[in-house]
Amino acid sequence: MNAAPLHIGSERLMLDPGGVLAWPGGKLLAVADLHLEKGSAFAARGRFLPPYDTRDTLDRLGLLVRRWNPAHLLFLGDSFHDAQGAARLPAAEAASLAALLKDRRVTWVTGNHDPLPTGLPGESVDSIKLGPFTFRHIGTPGSMAEISGHYHPKATVAVRGTTVTRACFLTDGRRVLLPAFGSYTGGLEIADPAIAALFPRGGRAFLLGEERLYSFPTGPLRRVAAAARAPTSGQ
Repeated sequence: MNAAPLHIGSERLMLDPGGVLAWPGGKLLAVADLHLEKGSAFAARGRFLPPYDTRDTLDRLGLLVRRWNPAHLLFLGDSFHDAQGAARLPAAEAASLAALLKDRRVTWVTGNHDPLPTGLPGESVDSIKLGPFTFRHIGTPGSMAEISGHYHPKATVAVRGTTVTRACFLTDGRRVLLPAFGSYTGGLEIADPAIAALFPRGGRAFLLGEERLYSFPTGPLRRVAAAARAPTSGQ
């Protein structure tokens, strides 16, 4: 896979088509919104989904951890779908996760779905500042050098007479919004007001592809969001 370089200040970040962000200078790999055990959480409420989301998510994450071999693995919140998710991990998946975390610094940023995962190594923080960067779950408007998740950004582009919608990274050169990594995670269009508030002047979206990222400038997202909400003629 071909990762896309991104410079914020004097630091080089790498956006991986697999949906993770690598910071080579910090020997760090960041991943957002795994929502592990979402399938079992839904099953407990009578909504049955194939119970393979955690296995698929961890298998994909394992490939990326082996590719980048980070000293520091940072989870940007909503790592589990609910507070009991870590306790519901099947034995095989728990062993896979333990292998990924072994001999690395592990940081769990708390999300709106999950508290500190119990029985797993690592530190739990609301946010963490490393070098010039602040890592948190939900972005704060006006922040600089911020890396966050939460919104599950996706973008739609026109391709050969049709449209293609993909999960994406979004950046304006001052902050980065990561795509959701979990297998059962949906997405929020980047023109949604919640995302537009973080990127009022727009930026550049990097859509996830099989082997590479596909990027395009977004234009001012607040303007796009307002246009989408405005009634059309005759309504």
